Amino acid sequence: MKDSWHIPLLKLMLLSRAADKREAMLIRQGKAHIHVSSSGHEALMALVYQLQAEDYLYPYYRGCHLMMAKGISREVIARDFLAKASSSSQGRSMSAHCGSRELNVFPSAAPTASQCLPAVGTAWGQKRLGQTAITVCSIGDGATREGEFYEAVCFAVQYKLPIIFLIEDNHYAISTATDKIQPFHLSIYDKTLVTRVDGHDVFAVYAAGQQAINKARSQQGPSILWCEIDRLDSHTAGEDHSLYRAEQELARLKDPLIYYIEKLVELGEITQETAESLEQTAQAEILAIYKRVETELDPSPQDIRQHLYSSQISHVLLPSLATEQEVTMVTATNQILTEGLAAFPNLLLFGQDIEDPKGGVFGFTRGLSSKYPERVINAPIAEATIIGGAVGLAVTGFKPVFEIQFIDFITPGFDQLVTQVSSLRWRTCSQWSCPLVLYAPYGAYLPAGGLWHSQSNDGWWAHIPGLRVAIPSTAQDILELFWAAFQDEDPSMILIPKHIFRKKTSIVTNCVIAPFGQAKIRQEGKDVTVVAWGNAVELAEQAALHFKDKNIFIEVIDLRTLVPCDWETLEHSLAKTGRLVVVHEDNRTCGFGGSVIAEIITNPRCFDYLYAAPQLVARNDIHIPFHPQLEYAVLPSVQAVIAAIEKTLEQ
Repeated sequence: MKDSWHIPLLKLMLLSRAADKREAMLIRQGKAHIHVSSSGHEALMALVYQLQAEDYLYPYYRGCHLMMAKGISREVIARDFLAKASSSSQGRSMSAHCGSRELNVFPSAAPTASQCLPAVGTAWGQKRLGQTAITVCSIGDGATREGEFYEAVCFAVQYKLPIIFLIEDNHYAISTATDKIQPFHLSIYDKTLVTRVDGHDVFAVYAAGQQAINKARSQQGPSILWCEIDRLDSHTAGEDHSLYRAEQELARLKDPLIYYIEKLVELGEITQETAESLEQTAQAEILAIYKRVETELDPSPQDIRQHLYSSQISHVLLPSLATEQEVTMVTATNQILTEGLAAFPNLLLFGQDIEDPKGGVFGFTRGLSSKYPERVINAPIAEATIIGGAVGLAVTGFKPVFEIQFIDFITPGFDQLVTQVSSLRWRTCSQWSCPLVLYAPYGAYLPAGGLWHSQSNDGWWAHIPGLRVAIPSTAQDILELFWAAFQDEDPSMILIPKHIFRKKTSIVTNCVIAPFGQAKIRQEGKDVTVVAWGNAVELAEQAALHFKDKNIFIEVIDLRTLVPCDWETLEHSLAKTGRLVVVHEDNRTCGFGGSVIAEIITNPRCFDYLYAAPQLVARNDIHIPFHPQLEYAVLPSVQAVIAAIEKTLEQ
């Protein structure tokens, strides 16, 4: 009896090969920009072909063949290849980075291995929801040396996640041979976790895939399928692999299509004539598809700003809290996290040391894991896992609220923040999103923090499109900003200033909150506008007191959120005072304070309000030292703010 899957799979493989040839021709004709060939990788379609609709596929950039096996039509892929207005990204992502929310194919990104941690996040979500669905994550052999791949495997093994890592080992990382650097050749991983597969052989891939799929569905944990294949074409159409591959090597390359057809003919599944007919049909179909797509509309530059953010939630009622009228920011954080866990069943807390009895380094989550043991979970010391895992969890419907111990430590997760989290909505035109709430202690003015526990780096975070950035300075701000972020569909970063987060301030609950993008006037005045946020608000307020005795009244504006920024409140204040001082504790160069001044002086209306040149008070471009005397010597001070105010008054 003939197997029903052979002919449909062969047709898909032939379509994939014909598409590679057509795309290469369009590149030569100057009608497209980049082509990443899957030729030689097609046998791996036999694994993905067995997946069910609810399963997820996380391909890497050489993944069009796997996307087809999961159900994405070649016409959809052609639109992304030609960057048409009707493509999945509307021309925003590179060719071969398309995805499908409907078919559960996550859109790939160019940075290698960046798909691995979101993939394990999705598998974690699937397991937490009690589903039988699984996740397949493909990756090239060169990228298996990336730390994020290692973190992903560790996390998958730790939680016995239903995920298959499909290693597409074509022996090259662009032009670098991987036989001596690839971790599977180096025997880094447990042999019980890894199955070595002849990736040229459809039958071998199908059998190994079936076994790994059954293992994942039965909750027996992850598998790594190490599939050795040959890349028949150059890395991309823009380079020539004959420059670094010997002629004899190129002559020995194995073609999985030839092998598969020969085997099917031998088994009596098809004849050679049928195979040739199927190949001609595939070529004709691909030619027709690409000619049709070529005529479709290109994307309009007028639409490029759409989908960077969702529509912001602006009027949210803060719930009543049984608490004192004056609390610290630490207490307020704990209380709003407690309220969030109670109100939103999909909310999940994840971070280092956040479980009891520790309850976080600063006590933000104290008592929460005792009350919600399955939803307040300790993370490994792996910031990329924390941030990347949030992407995959969000895919399955969770609301990730994740803690980084100090914002200084986030850099190992920076790739996930800028590659996946912040760009996901924009590059998929709102088909996908990551409503992550990422919070961390922030800033200096706390003795003995040193250069790795005292950073602010406001300019970094405000520089990332698609990320909302908040820096509260009161307990009330904590309550309002967290509550808004819980209900937002975009990623939010909330940075909690360490110097003032144990200072008690008054709170009001059961009220309409001031959302992201709304500044607060901490002190009204008519002579000089001082703009600050976080720890710097205290400096501004103390400087304002100094001038009050001289009948000079300073208006202190606390931005609260850098992205979005409340330009309207700033402009209204400047219309009254005509003088501007901006205070931040970040570096002077490329800090957000410089952006505030630039925005004001390049706005003709605001420029006309000014009586004096705006002044910036910031840390000089130097690291924060350990000794308290040295630390305070490099940070902005009240005296520096006073001097800046006086300078504006002299003009």
